[in-house]
Amino acid sequence: QVQFVESGGGLVQPGGSLRLSCAASGSILSIYAMGWYRQAPGKQRELVAGISSGGSTNYVESVKGRFTISRGAKNTVYLQMNRLKPEDTAVYYCNFDSNFHIPVDWGQGTQVTVSS
Repeated sequence: QVQFVESGGGLVQPGGSLRLSCAASGSILSIYAMGWYRQAPGKQRELVAGISSGGSTNYVESVKGRFTISRGAKNTVYLQMNRLKPEDTAVYYCNFDSNFHIPVDWGQGTQVTVSS
């Protein structure tokens, strides 16, 4: 079974940056589109960034120009988050991109808190 482990979250001030990492217990093959999701208190989990098997990326409007999703050489997936805003505060998860695949069981996520 594929299991995802997220890391890199933390407490940052508005305007700061974080780089999240996602590692899989099993291999993340290049045929799988991957995504970063987030869930804020009282809100639905949403896909904020996705990367296709061909390397195309997509983002929700609220993070365009600030977040960048990428793949590492070891099938690791990253999310570079710049110019963070308080509304980015959420638990961030990685999984298969639901636009192309069915997500598997969720990991524990990594907490991102943007606050002054």
